[in-house]
Amino acid sequence: MSRTGTEKKQFTTMQAAFIGVGSMVGAGIFALLGAAGAVAGAAVWLSFLLAGAIAALQGYSFAKLGTKFPSAGGMLEYLSRGFGRGHVTGITSWLLFAANGIVCAMVAVSFGNYASAVFSDKNATWAKVFGCVVILAMTALNAVGSKAVARVQAVIVNVVVAILAVFAVVTIANMQPSLLAPSGYPGVQDIVSSIALTFFAFLGFGVVTFTAKDLPDPGRQLPRAMFLSLAIATTVYVAVALGVFGTLTVDEVIASGGTALAEAAKPTLGDAGYALMVITALFSTTGAVNSALYPSIGLSQHLAGTGQFPPVFGRSLGHGRRQLPNGLLAMATFSLVLVLFFGLNRIASLGSAVALVVFSLVTLAHLRLHRETGAHLWVLVIALLSTVVTLVVFCFTTLVDEPVTAVALVAILVVSAVIDTGWTYRRDHHHGATPRVA
Repeated sequence: MSRTGTEKKQFTTMQAAFIGVGSMVGAGIFALLGAAGAVAGAAVWLSFLLAGAIAALQGYSFAKLGTKFPSAGGMLEYLSRGFGRGHVTGITSWLLFAANGIVCAMVAVSFGNYASAVFSDKNATWAKVFGCVVILAMTALNAVGSKAVARVQAVIVNVVVAILAVFAVVTIANMQPSLLAPSGYPGVQDIVSSIALTFFAFLGFGVVTFTAKDLPDPGRQLPRAMFLSLAIATTVYVAVALGVFGTLTVDEVIASGGTALAEAAKPTLGDAGYALMVITALFSTTGAVNSALYPSIGLSQHLAGTGQFPPVFGRSLGHGRRQLPNGLLAMATFSLVLVLFFGLNRIASLGSAVALVVFSLVTLAHLRLHRETGAHLWVLVIALLSTVVTLVVFCFTTLVDEPVTAVALVAILVVSAVIDTGWTYRRDHHHGATPRVA
């Protein structure tokens, strides 16, 4: 039996929420301010607020599903309940696996950028090296087991949120309101387009669904952890965005790229503030990589156990305490490839699009189950429409200007369909299984 199989019911509600907060805060506020500012200008705080509202609608859906169907498979269990174990669930399973790998890669790139700014004068090669190193280190931590992940995550999140709270208070107290004047905001279309990027910063809340296997009472604890993580992340994002864009001009934020928070700390806290925010960024992005890799084990084992993934994904390399789950190894490898060959903005755009597709499909599945879960139909419809509209606007305003990212998105969709079709054929015709219903 794998090590993870012996570690049941380890998390408290707060620890489960911290898994989500760690992934969200690291994935968003340190990595995306410059990219979001280039689209939404000083209205980034509004973009974060709207993205948080969409995430809350999805969170309501996930919480209802998690209460009714607590499972280590998280979102994929909900899909299979709604669509059956057919091609829709199979293809989406591969998309979700890819989305988690993309989140991991993006925050690893952000970690590499900050680390290279400190240790190698922003050398691009060293940035990639540092990004790869943090993935390897957090892969080793996740291989130890979920209890170790929870302990490390709790420490990281407490430190990061405390420092960001101080940063937000100090910068907001000394900000220039004129920099946030609505008269300088771009058009509504640009703000809506930026929601897709800022929504990427909330993807960590989906990770919370995979903690069900480690919660003593998932029916009660999972919804609380979900909404607690979203409330903390949204508050932090909006406050920090107000502080940064109330301190620096939009052009200064864009020019500073991934180090916008550190630059915004300089006017009031000086070089010490800059150093503190760099250290905080390293902590935060480390925690985000840790959280992004966490679902890979439970997700892979669940999908291998139900026949959605090949059995090899449910196995591990090694024996006893020295085991490396194959699902974790596969996700880490995928993330390493993205770190080596893609830039931060392209990874963020790719991840946003894939995640919006996955979340739309999960909500669609929930529409077929709402009588069982007791969810309000009108909330699910609004959640689905808001997510689909954001995806469509994003594709027509952002991806059209990023052909490489658009091609990568199509490639991921096609590869997911091909892999699922190939595996389904091999399983059903070579192992004597009953063919799945599409």
